[in-house]
Amino acid sequence: MNYFTIFASLNNIEDIDCKISDVFSKGFTVEKNEDEYLIKSKALFNKYKLIIRVMSEDTNPEYFANNIPGMMGFYNSIPFEDDNLKELVLTQISVLNTVIAIESEKEIKDEQMQLFTNLLSVIGGIGFVPNGTLLDKEGEVIVYPDGQSGPTNFRPYACTQKVRGQEVTSEEGHQRKNKTIAYLKEKGIPYTDSLPQLPPIEACQFKTKEDIARRAAALLIVIQFACDVAQGENVEESRDFFISMLRKYEVEDILTDKERAFLYRQQPNAQEAINISWQYEAYWTLIWVLGFVDKLDFPDEVCDCEYAIQVISNCETFEQFYFQTTMRSQEEILDEADKIYRLHWACVDNRIQNRTAPAGINESIVVERRRGLFWLIGHHNEDWDTISMDT
Repeated sequence: MNYFTIFASLNNIEDIDCKISDVFSKGFTVEKNEDEYLIKSKALFNKYKLIIRVMSEDTNPEYFANNIPGMMGFYNSIPFEDDNLKELVLTQISVLNTVIAIESEKEIKDEQMQLFTNLLSVIGGIGFVPNGTLLDKEGEVIVYPDGQSGPTNFRPYACTQKVRGQEVTSEEGHQRKNKTIAYLKEKGIPYTDSLPQLPPIEACQFKTKEDIARRAAALLIVIQFACDVAQGENVEESRDFFISMLRKYEVEDILTDKERAFLYRQQPNAQEAINISWQYEAYWTLIWVLGFVDKLDFPDEVCDCEYAIQVISNCETFEQFYFQTTMRSQEEILDEADKIYRLHWACVDNRIQNRTAPAGINESIVVERRRGLFWLIGHHNEDWDTISMDT
């Protein structure tokens, strides 16, 4: 198959259906099945067909979580001849929320490319050619894969619903970002200036101490069940026990939809159990915020799981646990969130470049700490199960 991809930042994708139909109105049949379009040419000779798939960040969050960091890393690694253009490209990638992926069963020729750039023009955004060349919305080259600039005077565009990255800045965020970068430099860890600031304290939606304590108690219990599943223990006995623990600490209603589905599924998935077990590291950030952990050490070794369990299991009731908590300052929490955000970028960049993780960073620890810290600060007001991991 041959590919051409359109990336865009759109408030909604409702009108894409009409735009595809308009571009392929002459000489083609267009069949739609949910978010996929089958385009067939009506020509007597040299017939060909195209498949167009439309994805948005709302409907396909995993695609964006898995692919946008890679795209960011790829273009960050290219030696642009124009550093300002590089920053513009990285800014554009950071606000993408829509993908129109086009597959052609035959080699893409000038005729097809003209159709693709017509579609790019009416949708807006940037076009990605498999060799790494980026096109602007008029089909002009932004940058070639060797870093040479194209002829276009490119400027990034972000929809009003995608307000993030360099569009929201503050002196507080600037100082926090520089403090983290100084820390990364000291440890010899790569970083990028293009990674946006986190919002200032007044723009965050910090969780309350009670919310954090209840989330911590519910999460620990689910993690223990997941560990039993992963180790092949009797699922029914384990489920009954941990449901009783949820009720003992009065946190059964705190479970997320994903946790609840896992807990009550007749045959829990082993890989999902392993994934949830890693959330010990997210739980560790919660009990750090609540004063049970002195500091968040560098993320190269897993947390002390035995101690993590005892923090709550030594208490007979949720109230007994809650009365022992001491909340950390919002400044400390946001500092750690900024640090883990930039450490995550370093992990992704090194993975893309197939390099050894700097300073022995464990990316799985970083990801879960980021889940906990970003939930704590209310980043984009995302739920625990849907914390975005874009870098």
